[in-house]
Amino acid sequence: MPIYEYTCQSCGHTLEALQKVSDPPLRECPECSTPSLVKQVSAAGFRLKGGGWYETDFKKDSEKKRNLADRPEPAKESKSEAA
Repeated sequence: MPIYEYTCQSCGHTLEALQKVSDPPLRECPECSTPSLVKQVSAAGFRLKGGGWYETDFKKDSEKKRNLADRPEPAKESKSEAA
């Protein structure tokens, strides 16, 4: 389950809430009891590992970029070897 961050527009209180994606957003502030909580945009709390499309798209410039298009093509079999 993702962790969502909220900020109260009335008192400025901030909080984190562990909620299902399907849960409705929180509205009432636990500090001032007004219905003025707003969900904040924050970074994801996970990192993708292993090979995949994101490997070339999200690497830093200083890191080695691995791209399938840059790999040499495998040697092709001749018809005499296939038989």
